[in-house]
Amino acid sequence: MEEYKRVKRELKHKGAIVEFYSDTMELPNKKIVEWDLINHKGAAAIIPVDENGKILMVRQYRNAIEKYTLEIPAGGKEPEEDMMTCAIRELEEETGYRTEHVEHLIDLYTTVAFCNEKIGIYYSTELIPSKQHLDDDEFVSVERYTLEELVEMIFNGTIEDAKTIAAIMSYKAKRSL
Repeated sequence: MEEYKRVKRELKHKGAIVEFYSDTMELPNKKIVEWDLINHKGAAAIIPVDENGKILMVRQYRNAIEKYTLEIPAGGKEPEEDMMTCAIRELEEETGYRTEHVEHLIDLYTTVAFCNEKIGIYYSTELIPSKQHLDDDEFVSVERYTLEELVEMIFNGTIEDAKTIAAIMSYKAKRSL
């Protein structure tokens, strides 16, 4: 494999969720280029399956694409928090259900070309009613769908969120094993 070398990294902006850097890189042909990097603290998501086999989904507005999306519950890791703990916390915060047992499904990088965000994805079939704990800037509605309905929504373009698509299709494949 050819070698790439970072010559310099310069912080351009530090936000609440991400840090934006400009990396000066030396390519294998010795050419110097500038690449963008978005540094992310990491996140976790969960597929919550109720006693009837329906999957709890959250509908919320996403500023980046200026519309509402249908997603699995997810959120950013807190400092010193592992992905599993984050997934369990986000489940309760966003859906009003908690769990004491989760299974790991997959890990994925969301946008490898310019962002290092890694999301751990889990699932649980043991949901315990609790209470939603939404942040002040969160307005989330909870909806329930069968796995088959969600797969159809992926293929008809209703669900466009990459982590949700990867999670639902992975969960479907795992159930088929």
